[in-house]
Amino acid sequence: MGSSTVASLGYIADQETKVDLLRNEAISKVIVDLICRSKTSVTVGVHGDWGAGKSSVLHMLEHAFGEGSAKDSGSLCIRFNGWEFQGFEDAKIALIEGIVTQLVENRTLGNEAKALLKRILKSIDLLKVAKRAGGVAMDLAMGVPLMTMMAMAESFATNPGTVATAENARTALSEVRGVLRDSPGQASVPKELWDFKEAFGQLLKETGVKRLVVLVDDLDRCLPETAIQTLEAIRLFVSLPNTAFVIGADEAMIEYAVKDHFKDLPEDKIRGGYPRAYLEKLIQVPFRIPSLGEAETRIYVTMLLIGTAVGEDHASFRKLLVRARELLAQPWERKALSDDDLTAAFVAVPDGVARLAATADTISPVLAQGTQGNPRQIKRFINALNLRLAIAEARGFGDAIDAAVLAKFMLAEMYLPDSMFKHMATTAASSEDGLCGDVATLEALVRASAPGQADEDEAKSEALSTDGLELAAEWATQPEVVRWARVEPRIGKISLKPYLFVVNDRQNFVEGSKPMSAKLRALVQKLLGGEFAVASARPDIQQLDGAEVEQVFSQFKSMLLMEKSLSTQPASVNALSGIVAAHPAYQGRYVEVLEQLPPGSLGSWASSKFTSTFTSSTAVTRFEQLKARWSKEGGAPLRKAVEVMAKAKGG
Repeated sequence: MGSSTVASLGYIADQETKVDLLRNEAISKVIVDLICRSKTSVTVGVHGDWGAGKSSVLHMLEHAFGEGSAKDSGSLCIRFNGWEFQGFEDAKIALIEGIVTQLVENRTLGNEAKALLKRILKSIDLLKVAKRAGGVAMDLAMGVPLMTMMAMAESFATNPGTVATAENARTALSEVRGVLRDSPGQASVPKELWDFKEAFGQLLKETGVKRLVVLVDDLDRCLPETAIQTLEAIRLFVSLPNTAFVIGADEAMIEYAVKDHFKDLPEDKIRGGYPRAYLEKLIQVPFRIPSLGEAETRIYVTMLLIGTAVGEDHASFRKLLVRARELLAQPWERKALSDDDLTAAFVAVPDGVARLAATADTISPVLAQGTQGNPRQIKRFINALNLRLAIAEARGFGDAIDAAVLAKFMLAEMYLPDSMFKHMATTAASSEDGLCGDVATLEALVRASAPGQADEDEAKSEALSTDGLELAAEWATQPEVVRWARVEPRIGKISLKPYLFVVNDRQNFVEGSKPMSAKLRALVQKLLGGEFAVASARPDIQQLDGAEVEQVFSQFKSMLLMEKSLSTQPASVNALSGIVAAHPAYQGRYVEVLEQLPPGSLGSWASSKFTSTFTSSTAVTRFEQLKARWSKEGGAPLRKAVEVMAKAKGG
């Protein structure tokens, strides 16, 4: 079955939406009701991991106050994104000025309001001066009058010293003089801040704003300094009546920003939860967006794919959306959209829509686990899948790619243990038929153990008669692997070679991978069994001809260089050492491989593993130089172990 049997998945835009596919509208409705009922200021937090849907909730709030249920002439909803201003403007000033600017843009100003606006803008000018003054700003916050500030700026302009740059001081001097032309001589930052709050409160009354709602988005994308400055600026407004701030942020990132900002905070304060307490002090009502479960992911993926294909305004899609929301309202039932639901919405279900729904059913179980129900990661996977299908089509081998097989292969690539995927890919690349027998065994084993299996006896017979049972049984101890193996289609008996060319944008498993004979594949498996297995296989290794040695050595070299963790000794190290012991000509090649390993990732095992591996003078000299490098660049365990070994060797 080629890619033509599955409808194009389409590109799914990663942006906030007004069409709620996650039932997050319930959160937005509760927040709207909370804000409308509150008689005082309130600060609400919309929390969730990166990509959980925080921006979409804020978008729904903006819609509710601007065009929806909460719209009235006395409400004004303003949106602020600190990430957009990062690096261009001081975050505090950007937030303050942004709120004032949007207020003015959305209201007609009378004479009294214009006078208040003038007072407010002067206060903002003073804050800008304080910021531009560089080091002088430290004194401004303590209430230094403007006349004194100008004298200080004049002094720093000619002799900046260490607390301000000459450029900052000259700029500050110019700006202070400008502010002084229209400001009282004894004005100071604290006084101006107080005047700002008073004038802003009066401006709200004059412009008829009875409820000000400020949505602060992407705070967790900001650098720590920007995030803290934005939170500090919010404090200026929270004491004003009928003012609400809704802050979308991942709590963990904000806590990190607090720890980064308060660098000298004692360790016991950090352990005592000060960073979280800082956030809780400002945010009175927290809402956390839950992650999606498996059934919810299936509904979400189905609606994403179909909505992208037919359009979110399509009448049949809107009917299906009603049913999807009914199911999402009862997540404990764990029900997904059925064929009957599709028929009820579309009447005559288009083939493309039916195939998209089938694709969603296929990939959702593992996708829910791999992404931990994160909507953004789900979108990224679907986009990556569609991009690879399109590239395969453009390169002329689209008919050789089954979208469902590619989806399962990519699920393994992205969400299963790295060692398992690399074994699957390298085995398929080196086999003549492109199969990975261990995957076939795993799928048969999992199928045999599935409850209610109709052809259980046949499945058990297939599993027991397949080679590689030991490795498959080890894989089957991991729940995420079992879930993946149960996903259809079964790919263990499908040639994966075309799919290796599709995924080579991340790593090329095909280059130089001459098909490995059954004898060599058996030897490779044996050499992965540990030191005793390697020792017992020495006669087999010695009997290899030159080309076979090269193949086996290259296989284990790739395995070692692709290891994610080197804190414990990989199985490929014993295998390579055994090959070098039987074929000493490979000693120099082996040292080259070890030189490519990152010293900081190596565990202490590396200090003693190779004491008798190298015998040629050239290899010994190079390895001694490598150990010297490890003693300087390695992690603490390796450095210590190398030092101990050196002392022991020295007597």
